[in-house]
Amino acid sequence: MLVRFNVKNFLSFYEREDPESHKIMSHEFSMIPGKVRLNPEHVYENKKQNLLRLSTIYGANASGKSNLVKALAFFQKMSIVGKCPLGATEKYSKISSENKSKPSYFEAEILINEDVYAYGFEVILSTGVIVSEWLAKLSNENTIYLFYKNGKDDEYHFDNVLKNNQVLDVYQQGIMGSNVLFLAEMNKDKQAVYAKYPSIEILKDIYDWIKDNLEIVFPNNPVNDASYLINTTTLPKVAEILNAFGTGIVSVEEIKEDPEKILESLPVKIRRDLIQQIELMSQSKEKNPKLKYHWNALLRNRNDILGIEIDSEHAIKAYSLQFEHKNLDNGIHFKISEESDGTARLFELVEILLSKKEKTYIVDELDRCLHPTLTYKFIEKFFEYTQNKKIQLIVTTHESRLMDFKLLRRDEIWFVDKDNAGNSNIYSLEEYNTRFDQKVDKAYLEGRYGGVPLFTTLFPIGE
Repeated sequence: MLVRFNVKNFLSFYEREDPESHKIMSHEFSMIPGKVRLNPEHVYENKKQNLLRLSTIYGANASGKSNLVKALAFFQKMSIVGKCPLGATEKYSKISSENKSKPSYFEAEILINEDVYAYGFEVILSTGVIVSEWLAKLSNENTIYLFYKNGKDDEYHFDNVLKNNQVLDVYQQGIMGSNVLFLAEMNKDKQAVYAKYPSIEILKDIYDWIKDNLEIVFPNNPVNDASYLINTTTLPKVAEILNAFGTGIVSVEEIKEDPEKILESLPVKIRRDLIQQIELMSQSKEKNPKLKYHWNALLRNRNDILGIEIDSEHAIKAYSLQFEHKNLDNGIHFKISEESDGTARLFELVEILLSKKEKTYIVDELDRCLHPTLTYKFIEKFFEYTQNKKIQLIVTTHESRLMDFKLLRRDEIWFVDKDNAGNSNIYSLEEYNTRFDQKVDKAYLEGRYGGVPLFTTLFPIGE
């Protein structure tokens, strides 16, 4: 689960000055609960660190809300591939021209195996040069660095469970001067290494969390490929939830399709991967004819949700998921492209409610295409459906009706605002002394907490 995220010198997030020490620091977003006693069930309790299960982020258009999501996405992508992604050279903060040659800072604190770890790196985006990288185990007592590289040299230093491991020295020597992140390098076909040295598996755990447990969703993208729907026992629950939101949907059905037509419609790469999978199954069966094999996948495009299954006899089953509505004749079904934008959006978000995996979902513009009442209801259902799960939801939104202390805690409401120089700042409502009977949404729209548009000039209307 996500504990904190820090960023500096990326897009509109330049740097911030600590009001007490006047020290220059990175911008920080936190899922650590404040002193609020309201809605204690919104907190995931842990011996090492309690965490909020949800946070909402508000701000005017162009304030930097989406830039915070982009910073998280950049951190994830670079952590996975190990190098500065293409197109990142101009993403430094352009508030100052000097920032082009300064490092950009990214760090995430993560709760894994009931312990808190901080993984981060500094990179000069304009050149792709990695200045530093570190992994530390955090506690109230101290900070233990498992490995780090600072800007003075290319050498990595190891301590704690990683200390005196010769294989790590070999791999770090292999990437010296290459501007590749050590964490990514240690997760490229290294299964045999972790099997032989289980004490260093924390490197795999951190990498896997960043790759698999952090789900970042931008406005025009689905939550994922909807693969959770492969389990047909889930479909009635999906229909039940969609119906409860007033969509009129009473069932989600698998409608049989012609496999050849489905295969022809697939992108070349996916079709190639599918053929390769059939060949691998065939080879495995030749080696052991008694074994039963089964492979399935669910594919999502703009118009359809397609399912493909292959059994050990190479029999291919193809279908599309379609929706049946109440008050219509049985047998009439609608594809996802024939549903309203709001229904399609809800369908994308249902996975968050039904997911059984430990996940942190970051959803930019949660309220896109949703009626305000539906957005409010979705947040209610999130707390209901994920009560006993390690699932977090972080959303950007303009929907001020969510600012209701019956629904959210003060520490679950964040704001992003730009100063006169164009630097985005992020801060929590917890920083304000807000009464529990305060009409927060009204105060927010009046500009009391910042993060709302300020209109200084009216465009003249021609006569």
